[in-house]
Amino acid sequence: MDYEVELKYQMTSPVDVLARLEGLGVTFDVPIQQQDTYFNHPSRDFAQTDEAFRIRSVGMENRLTYKGPKVDTQTKTRLENEVTIESGHAAREQMAAMLTSLGFRQVRTITKQRRSGHLQWEDLEVEVAIDEVLSIGQFIELEAISGESSWQTVRDSLLRLADHLKLTDPERRSYLELHLESE
Repeated sequence: MDYEVELKYQMTSPVDVLARLEGLGVTFDVPIQQQDTYFNHPSRDFAQTDEAFRIRSVGMENRLTYKGPKVDTQTKTRLENEVTIESGHAAREQMAAMLTSLGFRQVRTITKQRRSGHLQWEDLEVEVAIDEVLSIGQFIELEAISGESSWQTVRDSLLRLADHLKLTDPERRSYLELHLESE
């Protein structure tokens, strides 16, 4: 089982953070747009169980992702299962229709611009993402994938990286939660 170990921070001073990342050798890919459509389970409320279920589209690519409850109080670490589904807008709509036919309820679609880069930190491959989320703001995510037995070690390494980058006040709420709270 793979765990997504993730830290997220709202960026109040993006120029400073980007300069520190550049100093560590991070270069960013071309920005992409991610469109995440979230669904709620027919017999349990994911807002209460701290789970997430979504279709993510990037260009013509589509993925179905389930994220389990967070496993600690410091980060957004959780079990993650993701599968690629057929490409294209029609396939995305068909998958959404299938989920609603099964009783899932579409909650909201969140669109963000993301710039991704990678960094070696303490023998760990870290994905660094800079997200611009409409009506919510700009965020940085530090993420690594780990096995079930090593997520705490990976978490501690990411916390040291965040400290090195002078990131404070981690944000554990999802973009969906932040969006719903801002309405």
